[in-house]
Amino acid sequence: MSDTGTAGGRTVTTRIPARLDRLPWSRWHWMIVIGLGTVWILDGLEVTVVGNIASRLSEDGSGLAITDAQVTGIAAALYVAGACSGALVFGWLTDRFGRKKLFLITLAVYLAATALTAISFSAWWFFLFRFLTGFGIGGEYAAINSAIDELIPSKYRGRVDLIINGSFWLGAVAGSLLSVLALNTDIFPKDIGWRLTFALGVVLGLVILLVRRHVPESPRWMFIHGHDEAAEKLVDGVEREVEAETGSTLPPAEPAITVRQRTSVGFGLIARTVFRSYPKRAVLGIALFIGQAFLYNAITFGFGSILVTFFDVSSGYYFAVIAFCNFLGPLFLGRLFDTVGRKPMIAGTYILSGLLLFGTAWLFGVGSLTAVTMTGCWCLVLFVASAGASSAYLTVSEIFPMETRAMAIAFFYAVGTAAGGITGPLVFASLTSSGVVGDTVLAFCIGAGLMVAAGLVAVFFAVAAEQKSLEDIATPLSVSGSGE
Repeated sequence: MSDTGTAGGRTVTTRIPARLDRLPWSRWHWMIVIGLGTVWILDGLEVTVVGNIASRLSEDGSGLAITDAQVTGIAAALYVAGACSGALVFGWLTDRFGRKKLFLITLAVYLAATALTAISFSAWWFFLFRFLTGFGIGGEYAAINSAIDELIPSKYRGRVDLIINGSFWLGAVAGSLLSVLALNTDIFPKDIGWRLTFALGVVLGLVILLVRRHVPESPRWMFIHGHDEAAEKLVDGVEREVEAETGSTLPPAEPAITVRQRTSVGFGLIARTVFRSYPKRAVLGIALFIGQAFLYNAITFGFGSILVTFFDVSSGYYFAVIAFCNFLGPLFLGRLFDTVGRKPMIAGTYILSGLLLFGTAWLFGVGSLTAVTMTGCWCLVLFVASAGASSAYLTVSEIFPMETRAMAIAFFYAVGTAAGGITGPLVFASLTSSGVVGDTVLAFCIGAGLMVAAGLVAVFFAVAAEQKSLEDIATPLSVSGSGE
């Protein structure tokens, strides 16, 4: 690394991005995946458990004076509001103070809020800590996605990011099955079972925290923010560890990058960068997040009501099957985002899942489906859609400059979450619970149409980011001579 002084800060030349990208897969990378990625399982567990315990919380003897509508309405809305707020607040802090500080803080917020939810003694207490739980989870999305993409080699970045984001659905499966057990009054009293489900989330979170302590700061963030010597020492240690594990010497790393170090990036520069320097990419990010939010809400806000109203069956185990198929999508299709390419896979998964949902709507409308075949159709739709939805997080993480990465993730996540968590329930809840076939068909068609539209945006605006260095996809603002 070379070093020269400038009026705007030290200018350094480094090969750290190239050195990280040329690493073979190793135990070090598994540690990152386990330490950072498993939090999505907690998110899936949280969301599913709350939905499943709503009826129990509203019963006499639950220990909480609250109604079913308040759990699925007010508490759910506050969780969404907390997630949006947390993403924006912690996203800015992550870009300013580093990935590691924030992914430890956001997990601590989640743990504290979940623990306090478990001992809720009144509705307002429950509402407050549902908001704070969402606040922590929203912050996780910004801090974790930015750290993962900056630490994982470019060759594997797509599939790893997709599988990690898709692991939300493993949590959903666990939450669904856990609820069946915890809410069984033959095993646990009414006022204990639902509290234990939240307590389990705390236990899992503490295990993750123990692993996460060993996950390092992003060397990419470090060398831009004046910690270049520590970044070099960190990467030196990782390379020695990988060489010892593989028994071979790593090849030379090229190219080098020269940056002018800075301590922070203002909101004005972030906004100008995202919307003025990269307007097509901004449109792409908004389209992908809104498309997947509406498709998922078209199904998930109504699947329980649809199964009960039209097929007279409970949704419990059906949901576990649907959730598992959601995880299988990124697991089996994720590699193709690194090999076939981002543009065809993003556009293809969005358009195909939309078309499949259109087909499901038609079959449902003509009365050709049973509870089993309807679930089978949903599984097929979401197998494809889940890979596309996960690619939305990957996309906004890699197509904007490093200095804005966490904030970009936070902004587009907040837009999509607000659309899905606020507009979605207003549009879909009444349609899918009305008992009118045509209303449910309309709900499906709205979600499918927006998903196809987002896929068409990807056809024109998606970026061929597969197996490329993050610095080649979007030049850092701190690169010497960039003008910023």
